[in-house]
Amino acid sequence: MGYLQAGIPVAEHWADALSDALMAQGALSVAIEDAGAGTDAEQPIFGEPGMARRVWRHCVLNALFAEDADVAAAVAAACAETGCEAGGAVRVETLADQDWVRLTQSQFAPIRICERLWITPTWHDAPAGDGTVHLRLDPGVAFGTGSHPTTQLCLRWLDARVRGGETVLDYGCGSGILAIAALKFGASAATGVDIDPQAVEAARANAAQNHVCADFCDGGSLPDHARYDIVVANILANTLRVLAHVLAARTRTGGRVVLSGILAEQTEELNALYARWFDMDEPVYEQGWVCLSGTKRA
Repeated sequence: MGYLQAGIPVAEHWADALSDALMAQGALSVAIEDAGAGTDAEQPIFGEPGMARRVWRHCVLNALFAEDADVAAAVAAACAETGCEAGGAVRVETLADQDWVRLTQSQFAPIRICERLWITPTWHDAPAGDGTVHLRLDPGVAFGTGSHPTTQLCLRWLDARVRGGETVLDYGCGSGILAIAALKFGASAATGVDIDPQAVEAARANAAQNHVCADFCDGGSLPDHARYDIVVANILANTLRVLAHVLAARTRTGGRVVLSGILAEQTEELNALYARWFDMDEPVYEQGWVCLSGTKRA
């Protein structure tokens, strides 16, 4: 069975309403994408909890239909219902049915994070090499596959500074990638916490897959007295603001905090906030994101 995909250019204020109308007209799915993707007009958008949802100024709605659908009629009816006019020609193409699992897997190749660390999906052979550290991780329900700049910034920090024997807390652990990597680098113990039960389960499965013993739980399960040599939080700036006193309290005196999920323009504010408890290092930037770190004062 094949499919028909209609690409409909629209202005941002029509994107949501027209998407809903297309679904009502029989679309199997609708994806809102940047009309300028892959060109000089591509528009990066970053968001986080508490911010209004944003879409691109010029969008393309890619609506998927069954191969026997009357796509032109469905698009016309959706536009009439909403009062929207397409911002250009509607492109309709045929998508042949295929092995979607294999296609998806082909998009995820091993990622080299630094000199010795590779993130490798289970369907790939791990790259060989003396001293190479391999982390087996598949894309799943929890954030953290190693592809995002914030994850890579934290992984490189851990690679450079875990000497062996440290205790590590991964706050907002997602897939558990940072806690697992810390153990592979030589940490003696790693704990990950997340408010999402699916993330906790995914992290436990990933730890087992990598043959390391990490403790993953929700934040309320942490013992009150627990303090850590390294506290890493790859979340988002709004959450890091709220959690500042919590993360500081969980870091032992002389221990290190590592923060990411922060946009470059948020650096000064977050750095100043955490400087209440930590002697902060120079920020490290990558692709518009920053990693902050510091040492806990007495």
